[in-house]
Amino acid sequence: MNAAGLIFSNIHDGAIRELTGSRTMASVPFGCRYRLIDFALSHMVNSGITRVGVVTHNNYQSLFDHIGNGKDWDLARRSGGLKILPPFIASFSSPIPDKLYTTRLEALMGVLSFLKNCKEDNVVLSDCDAICNVDLSRVFAQHRETDADVTVVTADVEFGKYEFNANVVRVTSDDEGQILGFTKIRPKSGTECLSTNILIAKRTYLIHLVEYAATKRQTDFYLDALLPNVGRDRFFVYHHKKYYALIGSLEGYYACNMELLDPRVNRDLFCVPNFPIYTRVRNSAPTKYTACAEVKNSLVADGCVIEGRVENSILFRGVRVGRGSVIRNSVVLQDTVIGSNVSLNCVITDKGVRIYDRRVLSGHETLPFFIAKGTSV
Repeated sequence: MNAAGLIFSNIHDGAIRELTGSRTMASVPFGCRYRLIDFALSHMVNSGITRVGVVTHNNYQSLFDHIGNGKDWDLARRSGGLKILPPFIASFSSPIPDKLYTTRLEALMGVLSFLKNCKEDNVVLSDCDAICNVDLSRVFAQHRETDADVTVVTADVEFGKYEFNANVVRVTSDDEGQILGFTKIRPKSGTECLSTNILIAKRTYLIHLVEYAATKRQTDFYLDALLPNVGRDRFFVYHHKKYYALIGSLEGYYACNMELLDPRVNRDLFCVPNFPIYTRVRNSAPTKYTACAEVKNSLVADGCVIEGRVENSILFRGVRVGRGSVIRNSVVLQDTVIGSNVSLNCVITDKGVRIYDRRVLSGHETLPFFIAKGTSV
């Protein structure tokens, strides 16, 4: 695949502030053992992309710890490979001098040197807040067949199940897939055809768009850079029909994790032939289940010790569940220690939480009870 990759690690951090206070959106844990960036990286690697830039903004220490030099994604290479693109401030790289980027277009202005140094003819852009498994080689094939300047991957998203804290882009197109317009919305209900923020663009065309936007001090990629060129340039959609979820709130994060307990969703994400989702390898010991442990309809990572009862829950690495404790409908992040005779229902614990004996904590699926990183209860 003749394309380089560019991943935005901090876009939409404000949608789940509870989890992004000390980390990027890209490094938010998900599904027992993954981070959100694993999906974007895996899409690219599975499609043959070997040059990937990761655009950072702030709180990126945990992201560095996770991706390292990219060897777990086969991106530790002398030529190409994984490249971290930290914030770059200059009068020509941002519409507002001496200011870190706040939008996708401003971020692209800051990484123009990366785009210009790439040898590939196309660039794949991706955010980190979308949960899906996309075959980018098919998107690229359509991109070449239509001779598109930009191909936008879209998906149908149903709203109304939980609050959504971020603006999204509605995409309208004709019967041939040519884009007719973009609209920024914050939907409350119904089903919308949205941009997944996964795009393929001709590299020289993208550079031209970004340089022109910089001269006009524009800030919005869709509305300022793309929308004025709709109808003149060749913009097409590729509609993704399999599982897709967009994390736009803490409730949405909880719901997306719980949907992994549905075998169909799990297969669509993690059991696609030749398209695995890679993550950082940790050589943890297997999970230990004692004689009094009982686990039903749950996903449990390596390195856990289970002495109580776990139902309909997601347990990350290194979680300990004490004797007599009952964990239901909860998402328990790495290295959480749960004491004896504890009851949890619809709870999200961040990393390193300690819950002492005989505590009873409960939320609701529309308002999960959240415990911040490193907290003792």
